[in-house]
Amino acid sequence: MLIINNRKDLQKWRLEQDNKTVGFVPTMGYLHEGHMSLVKSAKKSTELVVVSIFVNPLQFGANEDLNNYPKNLENDITICKSHGVDVIFTPNTNEIYSNGYPPKTKVNVELLGNHLCGAKRNGHFDGVCTVVTKLFNLVKPHKAFFGQKDIQQLRIIETMVKELNMPIDIIPCPTQRTHDGLALSSRNSYLSVAEERSALIVPKVLNHLVSLIKKGETDTNTLITDGISLISKTPNAKADYLEIVDYNTLQPVHTINGKIIIATAVFIGNTRLIDNIIWSD
Repeated sequence: MLIINNRKDLQKWRLEQDNKTVGFVPTMGYLHEGHMSLVKSAKKSTELVVVSIFVNPLQFGANEDLNNYPKNLENDITICKSHGVDVIFTPNTNEIYSNGYPPKTKVNVELLGNHLCGAKRNGHFDGVCTVVTKLFNLVKPHKAFFGQKDIQQLRIIETMVKELNMPIDIIPCPTQRTHDGLALSSRNSYLSVAEERSALIVPKVLNHLVSLIKKGETDTNTLITDGISLISKTPNAKADYLEIVDYNTLQPVHTINGKIIIATAVFIGNTRLIDNIIWSD
């Protein structure tokens, strides 16, 4: 396994790979089994797997947790090696933003970032799209693998790749969960024991709303009100948002019809957790 920390060496390695198919898993590190599920998918369908580890400052707001974002590069390297990763790309900010930070050029996907996480995280998805585009240009993967836990990110990247004619297949991968249903996330490490128990409300409220839909409830205002009520009754929990949106446009819907996403962000103490369920009638 190679560990590469600069653009020049990565580009040199990439040119040496002839016609081998390359799978790419972009991450911000502090890797867990959720990330490794993406690696496993990549290994099944490509010949070489690249994992990037870069905490992108451009997607963090002024009051977000950039400085405290969990890091453990030594453990990340061990995990990647044990899962057969071929290259770890670990650039610093100067390598990614070589013309100075913040960059003068950014990538924006309109409309899809107006709701869900994009409503309160101004500029977040511009930062995501910009760094992903830069990484795609450096790694030049045939396929890139993204988890469905970050469903808005996934849909935005799928749209960006399609509309900018990027020759990359975006492969969605199912959300990985603990035995009791909590979506795996690097931010779970922030939770106390009591908060871990409270965090179970996140998947529970999503499953509860699906059960109501199965029983015939189609009014999204009724569903959202019910879900927020459940969250508010949970110790340490406060809803940031609970929305039901169209799968393709990510715009709110008033009635359950076709393919939709039920998505939520919940503060458990000071830790913000996201999750979602995709539903199609």
